[in-house]
This record gives sequence, structure tokens and C-alpha cells, in this order.
Amino acid sequence: MALLLLTLLAHVTLGLAATAARGSRSACLNFSPSRIPGVSVTAKTYFPTNATVDISNIFSSINTTGLPAFCRVELFIVTNATAGSFAITEAWLPDEWNGRMLTIGNGGFGGGVAVSDLGGTAIPQGFAGISTNTGHNSSAVDGTWAGPHNDNAIVDWGWRAVHLSVLAGKEITKQYYRQSIKRSYYLGCSTGGRQGLKEIQLFPDSFDGIVVGSPANWMTHLQPWSIHMNLNVLPATSPNFMTRDMWVNVIGPEVMKQCDELDGLKDGIINDPRACSFRPETLTCRPGQNTSTCLSADQINALHRIYADYYEADQTYVFGGYFPGGENAFFNGLVGSPPFALPADWFRFFLLNDTQWTMEDYNATDITLGDEINPGQSNAIDPNLTPFAAPPRNGKVLHYVGWADQLISPGNSIHYYETVHEFTLGNSTLDIDDFYRLFTVPGMNHCAVTNAFGGVSQPRPLSFDPEHNILAAMVRWVEEGIAPSTIIGVKYKNDDVADGVQFTRPLCKYPLTIRFKGGDPNSAASFTCV
Repeated sequence: MALLLLTLLAHVTLGLAATAARGSRSACLNFSPSRIPGVSVTAKTYFPTNATVDISNIFSSINTTGLPAFCRVELFIVTNATAGSFAITEAWLPDEWNGRMLTIGNGGFGGGVAVSDLGGTAIPQGFAGISTNTGHNSSAVDGTWAGPHNDNAIVDWGWRAVHLSVLAGKEITKQYYRQSIKRSYYLGCSTGGRQGLKEIQLFPDSFDGIVVGSPANWMTHLQPWSIHMNLNVLPATSPNFMTRDMWVNVIGPEVMKQCDELDGLKDGIINDPRACSFRPETLTCRPGQNTSTCLSADQINALHRIYADYYEADQTYVFGGYFPGGENAFFNGLVGSPPFALPADWFRFFLLNDTQWTMEDYNATDITLGDEINPGQSNAIDPNLTPFAAPPRNGKVLHYVGWADQLISPGNSIHYYETVHEFTLGNSTLDIDDFYRLFTVPGMNHCAVTNAFGGVSQPRPLSFDPEHNILAAMVRWVEEGIAPSTIIGVKYKNDDVADGVQFTRPLCKYPLTIRFKGGDPNSAASFTCV
């Protein structure tokens, strides 16, 4: 019942009444689109309201009985006829359509339609939802499909499958409802964030607004940085290595001791870790002390490298570092054992075509080579968003990142935002605040499976209104001209919606940060952005 009420609220919030178009069982089963070059329908399935939706692939799955009625259309899209390559894409078309299309991104190297987000985000809010397997089938951390020398598949993953799916999705949606879409939006995190940025950089007409989280948009620097982080502590026999217990029970508590109250509240969350000058030397082992409760000089030196920006010997900036406050997740990120598998696969199968490569083979020339090759043209670092943001397009970007991200440094999001800011000031009359806003999220790990404000892979937000749901905030910004200055996020008890709200917090627009002003520390109303 609660899900149905939230769904109804979402429909009202996003303006369902603005369109009379709707779907039905008959429309779904008889749907036969025409004149879409390279696109064919392979299956159509109608799901009535509250039907069991149990769908899974190697990348994503959903099993629910709480969705409104919709039509699932499965597509085969030719991506390169000469090479014989193709992508599997799906369009989920709700009976109660809000007139808009929402393309949803992927994660990592994942090759599978994001069915969990089509069902968790698009359908409950009335969007026609589009997602693709990016031209291959794989889990998020498996890059073996890319090589050696499978360059065509890498291009599909890099940008082509998403772009062709957007084009196909618009035409499928138009033919199904027999009217053009009102607006086109995008939502994705990590690789999904990269995909959204790449699309507006190459094809500014694809979307009216994109919501991107912690984007992996600088692949040729992200993956070297990831290996660099691994090498700061590995192998596990190295004197630099720190166990999971040390990260959680030694380093993390000391970080909180030094920095938790800088924002005015002792709550286990560092609202702005840039203000935290963490001194790991305070954990130096005393003579005779149990070494599992303190740090050696080698471990302290490793920590300084982990929390620092990564520059190569010639002072080339590579990537940002970890920020204090995410220590509970760092071991499962890039400083644990065994190492996170994705970066090594990028070197083996995307860049070097050497299946025997190991992280011990890494050297700085790999960064230069990566920048030269840019496998799959996957980097999405163009600072010129003018074709997307300027009239008559007037496109919008909402970008979020967790300060405690354990897989992609939050510094990457700030770096890209500032490159766009600099370019915009120096080459246009636009004000970045009129088209691009970045929101930093205290305590949030990568893509936020435990925080909720409407991003992908999150629990449902407290409300689908624009104050609590970043997607609705984007819709209001594009269609009503009201830009968000804050978004209210929610943390549920035990990370379970059924257990109720633990606390709410405002997310502040960068460069502002959250400050406790007094009152109930579990209420967003007790905080301000300064």
C-alpha cells in the first residue's frame, strides 16, 4: 500500500495530467513499430498492476509485485553492421505515462539492462524507461569480454550502444503512445555517470537534463589511480598493508576523533572532509604496543599517499585521493586484499591487450598510452558543455558525489566541475549555476546503496517531490525553471525502508557545506548550508 501511495504521489508530482497518452494490454501485445533502421523487437510482455515482475540478467535483477501496469519491449539494435555487433536494449512503457523518457545508465563494465532501476525508478514515476546492455553480457567487474583486441565491443560500451538506444527509445516511445515525448532525461552513477556526460558532450540534443552520480568519466586516469592505490598497500605481506580491522577499528575512530565535530555535531559523519587535516602520526605504535592497535611508520606513510592527490614524478596530475570519513568502506574499495578486480581488467583487455599483465607491471607510461588510445573513446572530460547548456537547448546537469566514495575519488567530480566552470567563464557568457549544479553527500559511499535521494541503486527517497527526489528536482528545473539549492536525503534504520527513518539531512550545492545549527540532529531542518 505504501509503495502504491508513493507511486500516485510521484505521478502527481511529475505532472501525469499533462498528457492523455496511455498504454494498455492491447496496445502492448499488438505493438509493431516500423521504420526504425537497425532496430527490431524481439519480445513484448505486458505486466498488469501489481503483477509479479521477476526479471534477471548477469548485471541486474528485480523481483517485485508493487509496480503500476507497463509494457516491456525488448529490442535488438545493430551497432555496427560491418562487424556484426549489436546491443540488447529494453523499453519499459507505463500505462500511466507522464510524457517523458528516462534513459538509465549502467555500472562498471556491466553488460546487462538495468532492470532494477527501470522498475525501481522509471515505472513508479511514470517515465518511459530505456536501458541497454551496452553491447555485451557481463557483471560489473568483468572486463574479459573486451579483449584482447575486441575494440568494436569497447566502442559499444564506451558510447555507441547508449546513443543508439536513446535514438531507438525515443522512436519506440513515440510510436507506442502515438505522440512525441515531452522531455528526455537521464539518470546514472559511476559508469552510468560517465555515460550521461559522454552523451551530452557528443550529442547535446539527446537529453534535456541529466542526473549523474560519481562519474567514472576519466577512465584513462581513474584506472591508473586505482592501481596506484592498490600498490600503496599490497601485497598483503607488505609492511604498508592495513587489515580491514585496522581500517574500521583503529584508523576510522581516530579520524572521527580528530574531525567529526568540526561541523558542529558529533555524529560519526564528516560533513566536509576538506576541513579535516587528519594526522595519522597520532596512531604511531609505542614500544611494546600490540601492532594490531596502532600504525608503523610504513603504514603512516602509506596513509599519507592514500589521502593525497596522485601526481606523477613530472608533476602531471593524475587523480584525487581518498577523503577522511569513509574508512569503514575503504578496505572493500581499493586498499584491501584481494584487490578490486576491475582496474586490472581495464589494463589487460582494454588498453594493453596483455592477459598476463599484473599490477606489479604498472608504470607511468601506461597513463600516457591510455590518454593517447582512450579505449572506446570512453573518456567524458570535455569541459565545453555550451552546445548542451546554451539556448536554444538549455540543458541541465545535476551531479552528486559521496565524500566517502571508496571506488572513485570525490576529487574527480570536483575536478570535472571546476574544469567546466573555468571553460564556461573563459569562453561564454553563461553562468555555470544556471545549468550545472554539484551536490556533495557527507558519509556516502560509492553510488549510495544506503543513502536515498532518488539516485540509482538507492532505496526509495522519502518522497518523490522535488525537495527529496533529485530526478523530480531536475524535471522541475528543466520544465519550470526552478533550480534546486538543496536536496533532502534520508538514511533508513538498518538501511531498510520498512524500519523507518533514522535521520534526514540536506545535501548542499557545492561549494557550500552542511553546518549543524542546533535542534534535533536527526532532522534536516537542524542544518544549514554555509
